[in-house]
Amino acid sequence: MKFREITKKTKIDFMGLRNKMFVLSAFLVLLGLFGFVMVSMGKANLSVDFTGGTELQIRFADPVPISSLRSALISGGIEDVQIQEVAGKNDFFLKTKLMNTGPQRVQDKISSIIAAKLPGKGFQVLGSNMVGSSVGKTLKQHAIIAIALSLLGIVIYIAWRFNFVFGVAATIATFHDVLALLGIFYLLHLEMNILFITALLTIAGYSLTDTVVVFDRIRENMAKMKSRTDLGKVINNSINEVLSRTLITSLTVLLVIAALVVLGGHVLFDFSFALFIGVMVGTYSSIFVASPLIYLWRTRA
Repeated sequence: MKFREITKKTKIDFMGLRNKMFVLSAFLVLLGLFGFVMVSMGKANLSVDFTGGTELQIRFADPVPISSLRSALISGGIEDVQIQEVAGKNDFFLKTKLMNTGPQRVQDKISSIIAAKLPGKGFQVLGSNMVGSSVGKTLKQHAIIAIALSLLGIVIYIAWRFNFVFGVAATIATFHDVLALLGIFYLLHLEMNILFITALLTIAGYSLTDTVVVFDRIRENMAKMKSRTDLGKVINNSINEVLSRTLITSLTVLLVIAALVVLGGHVLFDFSFALFIGVMVGTYSSIFVASPLIYLWRTRA
């Protein structure tokens, strides 16, 4: 089978665009750092996983669409609720940031809302428990440690496969992607939960894979280049040679994720949207962040 190309032989001067792209990257990184500070202060849109709240499991006697249950709770004043449906049953898991500290317990409040908004459905609460804020704080700490360890692993792997300069460049690019995604989510006030952390780690892996493909071609061409050959020209040629492959891979992945964004429902939206943004940022960084960093390091060393 013939491998399809969406671009022919290109001659784009990527190194000539590096300063303009660095301005965009600096903005994304600063936005991400600001979002990280807000998350650390608990002022971002954090889910129950990180802030603490109440979890309930309820069961209906008759089938109830998850959209109807969500609409009933929102109209009853509980807008920050997460709902997960149990496949094959009429059971639902509910998570809300409300705590059992008010005059009316959360369980009683939710029960009264469902009884009023969905009459005749015959529901019962199978169990409820509180998630303390200390648990959420521990989860945030573990999430930060997980991301930090993954970045450290990237340095070690790339340094072993290529050399230290490539490892540092790949790590900065991956760090750039994680911060960019964090900043965009904060700016759009989208909820950050455990699935969001999963998306961050997934994007870190995707970005690394995309960067390694570009680095492989750069290393091959650097081995062939003569001493008088301009390094910028070598990197430009390398990126242009793999550009079609990079775009095809990214567009294929984006096509699948777009289906999740549109058809995955409310529960998967934040996760799939994070992946969608992250793949685009990861593709961008492998070309306009990781590769120019190698050029700057080699030419100014």
